[in-house]
Amino acid sequence: MDEIAIIIDDRKIKVPKDTTILEAARKSGIYIPALCDHPDLEPIGACKLCIVSVDGWEIFPTACNTPVQNNMIVRTKTEEIQEMRRHALEMLLAITNHPVSCLFCERKTECEDFRECMHKMPVTVGCKYCHKNDECELQTAVEFVELRKLRYPTTFRNMPVLKEPFFDRDYNLCILCTRCVRTCMEVRGEGILSIYSDLHRNHWIGPECLMDADCKFCGACVDVCPTGALIARFEKWLKPISSTLTLCPYCGVGCQLEIGVLDNSIVRVRGARGASPNNGQLCVKGRFGLEFVESPERLKTPLIRKNGQFEPASWEEALNTVVEQLSNCKGNSFGFLSSAKCTNEENYLAQKFARLVMETNNIDHCARLCHASTVSGLAMAFGSGAMTNSIEELKDAGCIFIIGSNTTEQHPVISLKIKEAKKRGAKIIIANPRWIGLCKIADIWLRHVPGTDVALIQGMCHLILEENLMDHVFITERTEGFDEFMASLQNFSLSESSRLTGVEKELIEQAARIYARGNPSSIVYSMGITQHSHGVDNVLALANLAMMTGNIGKRSSGINPLRGQNNVQGSCDMGALPNVLTGYQAVADSSLRAKFEKAWGKGLPEQPGITVVEMMASAEQGKIRAMYIMGENPVLSNPDSSHVITALKTLDFLVVQDIFLTETAKMADVVLPATTSLEKDGTFTNTERKVQRVVKTLDPIGLSWPDWKIISELGKRMGEETQFSYSCPEEIMNEAAMLTSSYGGISYSRLINGGLQWPCPSLDHPGTNYLHKEKFSRGKGRFHALSYRPSAELPDKDFPLILTTGRILCQYHTGTMTRKVSDLNLLRGEERVEVNPFDAKSLGIEDGELVDISSRRGRVRAKAKVTEKSPRGVVFMTFHFFESPTNVLTNAALDPIAKIPELKVCAIRLDKVRD
Repeated sequence: MDEIAIIIDDRKIKVPKDTTILEAARKSGIYIPALCDHPDLEPIGACKLCIVSVDGWEIFPTACNTPVQNNMIVRTKTEEIQEMRRHALEMLLAITNHPVSCLFCERKTECEDFRECMHKMPVTVGCKYCHKNDECELQTAVEFVELRKLRYPTTFRNMPVLKEPFFDRDYNLCILCTRCVRTCMEVRGEGILSIYSDLHRNHWIGPECLMDADCKFCGACVDVCPTGALIARFEKWLKPISSTLTLCPYCGVGCQLEIGVLDNSIVRVRGARGASPNNGQLCVKGRFGLEFVESPERLKTPLIRKNGQFEPASWEEALNTVVEQLSNCKGNSFGFLSSAKCTNEENYLAQKFARLVMETNNIDHCARLCHASTVSGLAMAFGSGAMTNSIEELKDAGCIFIIGSNTTEQHPVISLKIKEAKKRGAKIIIANPRWIGLCKIADIWLRHVPGTDVALIQGMCHLILEENLMDHVFITERTEGFDEFMASLQNFSLSESSRLTGVEKELIEQAARIYARGNPSSIVYSMGITQHSHGVDNVLALANLAMMTGNIGKRSSGINPLRGQNNVQGSCDMGALPNVLTGYQAVADSSLRAKFEKAWGKGLPEQPGITVVEMMASAEQGKIRAMYIMGENPVLSNPDSSHVITALKTLDFLVVQDIFLTETAKMADVVLPATTSLEKDGTFTNTERKVQRVVKTLDPIGLSWPDWKIISELGKRMGEETQFSYSCPEEIMNEAAMLTSSYGGISYSRLINGGLQWPCPSLDHPGTNYLHKEKFSRGKGRFHALSYRPSAELPDKDFPLILTTGRILCQYHTGTMTRKVSDLNLLRGEERVEVNPFDAKSLGIEDGELVDISSRRGRVRAKAKVTEKSPRGVVFMTFHFFESPTNVLTNAALDPIAKIPELKVCAIRLDKVRD
């Protein structure tokens, strides 16, 4: 990178040639006031406070938008500059009528004794009445330029404070810096905010109601506000005395958080600036959704069911009960459900406990319900079942093909990279039966019938073959099986693909050409692809598409599955699966198993275990007698959940380890109170294979224990004291890394300054940004000849509509955490069945009307939401709300390879409520 030497206030520094003077000054620790500027925004030079003097220049340039030049000599604080700044700042305060009573008060340092009384004032009429006091950028600027008085009259505008979910908008304090408006547009790509200005008289930022304007409540506008005009309510008045860098507990993006703490309570949350993958940005859940940690509903003590009722118990009594019961159920009569919400270390211990102590491979977790198809399909094609590229690379793609992913709702921070790619000129292709937020910027929207993904993708491959748009060198040198695959494409003519999918032939042609010519093209997908009885075929079809165009093994290309929960990737990596140990080492391979047997000092079961869906069926049949469920809520999350309830009732013994008394925990014999991720140490592995540190931020609530401590204690009490004598999570990770080559170079000391992406086989390895650079994990990539298989259940005259399920932005999974956050429930606090206006009219259903939704397996009730987002014949529901348990309806038919259930296509009927 070319560097330029400059001098700022007699300091010699070197900076990249595209650096602005303001950026160079900040790098050197030199303060220049700049109220309109922010590092995330394009500089506009509006406030004029950042003017500087440059030797040899006749003008005083604004530092925020003036690039440095070689040997430039800059002065930032001459008396002439300060006087001009005072005039500019004085004019800004007068024009905006910002309260100034405290800014220029000679006795402002004497108000400390009255601070608490001032907090009770209904309006902010001065700095001492403002929650931003001592942290306000305007205050800092006034002090720096030594502005002592205001010559112009101002009037307190007495505008009403607008109360939104999570934060307040007090435009009496707005200085029209426009940071919030520009952030909403430039950074978040929403453009919801706009300026209403009548200078000297009135100004404010619209719209009046953000909820009505479809605001996403990411909080980015709040974070950039230089004054107290925008403030999160939970952050008012309280200032943190400590701050911790840790990870968001929600989706698989792995956003880094800076959490401020006072008296063991969270009083501030920010996205960590300069930290990948989020660089300061968060979604509504990460920014405002941590309230659940301090919920009064948290489990604080162990519970034991006695005479049909839960009674509080000591840890000693609870652990003894678990040990006694589980000791009688070793072998394949036991099943363990681990958790993608728990750390790598805890998932490692869960599978170690199941295999070593309970002598079974019957361990699984929620990845079975979301990305088992990914693990199987990508391993078959490439040899590794993980996201091939990095999140940061998306912005440099020439084309992004997004299929089966509502990215703006389910992985909002990743959607920012896609929006950035669009601004840089990338073509965006969306394949989704439903309208999603990214359709706004899409070049092509392929609205195919749910369950016809293979037909769509193979149709694109057919066109690429027909027009000779393949990468012949890549196919020849790096793949196998192409001839068989090529022959299979004869069954997927564009006409046939169009007939099966319902997508116009011309759109399929255009999409195929754009993807093939993307140079590079990247595929992004999520559970809209995987949660099918043919989910592995869907993934293999995408692998075929990427390989035939050479869009794999290089930057900004690849196949990028987005994981749904914070540690789905890590829980799979750590062997919380019935057929593999850590690092996907097959339990049936005696040589691989021997490594673990040597380390653990005991022979291990060689027969692969059964999946979570199979466990429930086995429990119902009486084959599984005891289960241990850690941080999972299968009563709401599993398909055909009525059978799950029956299965759990059939068990002889059920222990649930969780942070709340979930719907599943209510059925347990023993409930063990666990800590949240903010109350313990460990690591998560995000969707891009990046292992990152989870750092303890709060002390545990009540008598709750970290999951790793609970399992360790049980392991010791059940005869494996040596193998479970861990004093901290770091010891667990060291052991896991020793047994797992892809994690061999992972250590806590190396994660201090950021994460590492596996494979990272040694302590001197830098990690791997993208996979398959020179060769595939399996040697050569393998094409697969595919045929179209319809979904396991299709509509008929009795159940004429298709139900597809998913998540929404403001809720998460089964609602265990998010529904404890009051303002998230304001955004959406109940289930809504989304139905197309045509279908609603034909059924006589009005928007907001209560309807019955029935399938062959059960019936639930919810309010209708009439919307064009859903196509004709398709309705949409989430599984966040226990009052309307959507998975009562869904189908447990399994993909034959990955054994993932059919959650995305279910035949249903809608009826007006008659009773």
